[in-house]
Amino acid sequence: MHVWTAAEHVDEERAARLIRGQFAPLPERSVELLSEGWDYVVHLVDGRWAFRFPRREVVVAGTERELACLPELAGLLPLAVPAPVFVGAPGEGYPWPFYGAEYLPGREASAADADAIARPLARALRALHSSQLDCELPVDPLGRVDMALRVPRTRKLLRELDTEADALLTEAETLPPASHTAICHGDLHFRQLLVHGEALSGIIDWIDVCRSDPAVDLSIAWSLLPPSARAMFFDEYGEIDREREIRARVVATFLSASLVQWARAEGVPGVLDEAAAGLRRAVAG
Repeated sequence: MHVWTAAEHVDEERAARLIRGQFAPLPERSVELLSEGWDYVVHLVDGRWAFRFPRREVVVAGTERELACLPELAGLLPLAVPAPVFVGAPGEGYPWPFYGAEYLPGREASAADADAIARPLARALRALHSSQLDCELPVDPLGRVDMALRVPRTRKLLRELDTEADALLTEAETLPPASHTAICHGDLHFRQLLVHGEALSGIIDWIDVCRSDPAVDLSIAWSLLPPSARAMFFDEYGEIDREREIRARVVATFLSASLVQWARAEGVPGVLDEAAAGLRRAVAG
């Protein structure tokens, strides 16, 4: 069984039943599958509300963190985030909390959007990394910027994909411990960015929000942005040192490789192509 295999399946019929049980008269017209990933399934209700249901127990703590933090985050960033409006409790055979937020229109970002989104993305991350939140946050809970942990895991994953990044990972092994100085998204890749028209319109999936080194989010500058757009990004965000760059590139390498592995297993060619290109960018620098 893959680590991303669902423990709870919530199709349109089940979603409608769960929502109606707590938030009648919703749904009044329709429930449509919007997206499904490793951890969640999201249904669009009445064309207005995006209801998000955990698929696996391991992410329930992240759901609870979103419920605590997203209302505050929504007022701090220059981009939209999904702020919960309807908070569902376990019931009717479904064991976990779920929530509905105003639907944020948009599609997943791609490298084709890079020039248009580099600067607004940098502004949003600069605002996030300099912000303060009242909600309690863990410190780098998955060890994403801990190179003693992340480098061997990345090596193992790259071997499985028959890819190598020896120069990058060897340099990463020499880094000192990270400084967990900032509030961070914690799992930022192209599937978490919404683009509406040609504009960056939102950042979603905040279950890994935490205190960490900004490198965990700055990884997006290598996993998504080609060099020219990356230069625009850092012109807006501010320059970073070599240590943070290497840390960010290792995170980008790991996230991109994980997406490659998932997309191959699940047969999602669009994600596979974008993630493979991101992996090449992260390794090349």
